[in-house]
Amino acid sequence: MSSEPENPSSSTATPPEESGEKISKKAAKKEAAKLEKQRRRQEKEEDEASRKTASLSIEEESFSRNYGDVTLNELKSTEDPKAGKWREAVEGKEWTDVRELVEAMAGTEVLIRGRVHTYRHVSSKKGFLIVRQKGSLVQCVVTESKENHVSVNMVKFVKQLNSESFVDVIGYVVLPKDPVTGTTQQVEIQVRKVYCVNSALQQLPLYVEDAARSEADIQVVLMCDDPGANQDTRLNFRVIDLRTAANQGIFSIQGWTQIGWRECLLRKGFIEIHSPKLLAGSSEGGSAVFRLDYKGQPACLAQSPQLHKQMAICADFERVFEVGAVYRAEDSFTHRHLCEFIGLDVEMAIHKHYSEIMDLVGELFPFIFNKINENCQKELEAIRKQYPFQPLKFLPKTLRLTFAEGIQMLKEAGVEADPLGDLNTETERKLGLLVLEKYNTEFYILHRYPSAVRPFYTMPCADDPNYSNSFDVFIRGEEIISGAQRVHDPELLTEQAKRFGIDVETIKTYIDSFRYGAPPHGGFGVGLERVVMLFCGLNNIRKTSLFPRDPLRLAP
Repeated sequence: MSSEPENPSSSTATPPEESGEKISKKAAKKEAAKLEKQRRRQEKEEDEASRKTASLSIEEESFSRNYGDVTLNELKSTEDPKAGKWREAVEGKEWTDVRELVEAMAGTEVLIRGRVHTYRHVSSKKGFLIVRQKGSLVQCVVTESKENHVSVNMVKFVKQLNSESFVDVIGYVVLPKDPVTGTTQQVEIQVRKVYCVNSALQQLPLYVEDAARSEADIQVVLMCDDPGANQDTRLNFRVIDLRTAANQGIFSIQGWTQIGWRECLLRKGFIEIHSPKLLAGSSEGGSAVFRLDYKGQPACLAQSPQLHKQMAICADFERVFEVGAVYRAEDSFTHRHLCEFIGLDVEMAIHKHYSEIMDLVGELFPFIFNKINENCQKELEAIRKQYPFQPLKFLPKTLRLTFAEGIQMLKEAGVEADPLGDLNTETERKLGLLVLEKYNTEFYILHRYPSAVRPFYTMPCADDPNYSNSFDVFIRGEEIISGAQRVHDPELLTEQAKRFGIDVETIKTYIDSFRYGAPPHGGFGVGLERVVMLFCGLNNIRKTSLFPRDPLRLAP
């Protein structure tokens, strides 16, 4: 057998070029299969995402009916219950006051309206909205929930609501696991629906939380060179300032003061009257009047209803009272004076002594004080939180001192005062402290004032014309009431008017009313704002005037 050398060309092995080509095709095929698998997976994911998006859109369309801005058309008192999603949501429901939300209502669905007080964002799925209504606060919990149809977009909508905007909230009252701090109501609302009824500016000139600072807090802010919510800022933007719990309380108490005033006087046979505020001559005398042109005639705004309430007595009304505006043009830049305030006035016929008027005062005001204490505990608490004060001390039977006795008390304390002059603010306060120390009361009457410091229509004392049948009443050492027996004799009245520099012709009809027969009578006047200021221990009368008017302020 012969052996021949191997011939490479006849071998079955694949040439290098052919081997590389087969490997390349195989890899390409494998890569193509991989890409196809990825494409199919991607298409599947896209289809699934598309289905989810479609589902979410349908869901969101349903959920979106539960929140949003209320359209102006819906708020035009439309009768159409399908005018919009808010109108549909509130149809057939009654609004509940925030202050009425209590533990016994747990599980009940409620509809409330209030302002956005604060919002605390927890996450994209949860937040806490504090809603405020007239000083009452409740926490509303907004949580993403398919069950309650609350979407993450609703949470986002609530988050972007501006402070002080008005919102309607529909939800269930629930009992929180832990006590809620920073609210007046100890329940929460699990929100189902929320609508913005009216949106406030994003940036406000004054925030309620700043206006609600205590005096001590303001001083701290001032030390940091930040004016913050000082008195001028508050008064400049009074419409926001009045929203604080303390201010809501102050004006609620002001209302109860008038309720007590009317209730007590009506029970005693008094008639409420309304006298004119445009006069041909001044009602008190002096130059502190707002003068104006009245159809070509000189006139002024009434400094008090004094002349006309006396004329009502001459008209046989016997007992009258009034609640109305009083105007004083004096440039008094003090903590207790205003150019316009609400006067509470009384005039009554007397039988034999002006002490009958003081008897009424001594009964009327304790009645009012008790009325406030009985009905305004929450309001007093809100005021005391921002402006700390002690409850007013007063006796069941009102203390009554003569002016001479008051002067003697001051003298014994080393304070000199003119026995025939008036008491200044500092002396009044000192006497108030002495009375409190000796008699344990901050409410008392001081009578038989010197004639020289009383109006022209005040009756002189029978035993000494240097003194008069007049009185002042004090709360916490500050005067709130001036009262007296009036001169009902036309000749004496004319004489005293001239002595006070009053043009008798301008009050001729007033004097003539006593020529037709007039009973002995007297009365008093008190400033409503000053009573509330002193009862609540406040340091400035502007706090108790809704929109105060002083020598420098005519707006807002």
